[in-house]
Amino acid sequence: MIFDIEILIRFFLALLWGGLVGAEREYHGKVAGFRTTIMISFGACFFTIMSIAIGGSGNPDRIASNIVTGIGFLGAGVIFRGNNRISGITTAATIWTVAAVGMGIGAGYYFASACASLSILFILAVLPSLQKRIDRLNQSRSFYIRSNRESNALALCESEMKALKIKYKLVRQVRDGEKIHLTWMLHGKAENLTAFFDGMFKAEYIDFMES
Repeated sequence: MIFDIEILIRFFLALLWGGLVGAEREYHGKVAGFRTTIMISFGACFFTIMSIAIGGSGNPDRIASNIVTGIGFLGAGVIFRGNNRISGITTAATIWTVAAVGMGIGAGYYFASACASLSILFILAVLPSLQKRIDRLNQSRSFYIRSNRESNALALCESEMKALKIKYKLVRQVRDGEKIHLTWMLHGKAENLTAFFDGMFKAEYIDFMES
């Protein structure tokens, strides 16, 4: 049987660990900020407590097993796609893991939940600097141009890519009257990509470009 003081401890820990992760997200201006993350952690904790209480020893995961599904729908709401890029995946993953912490607290696994929360904070606060270093070594970018068909834009652009040691793949080619629309996926060092885009911005044979 869970005593009232034990329930209060679990609620407090859910608020504490959810709040710490939420503060980091709020500081960086993310969609799931301070209050949202607290509510996720607290809600998962409370659902787990009620699942254990209602299900008893025979079926303690009666309600808790549905938390993951519910959190999945919530996480999907913060993922956006635009300009050939997908954003919000890290925020969605944070929501998912914070819910797992809340479930752990609700089930009484305080040490494991604390370790998980600290790991989440480490991933969100420390690892971005490592990710930036990796991005400088290799980035993936899309590149779109519109040009005249007679300009030989395809060969000229790919020649510049080769010169700057940029890996490329032509993913879309559309002819529209006298115009041609070309889209590539590019992979290379950040400085090489920047130099390439700067050069293409000055190219007279390109009517419009987007990267």
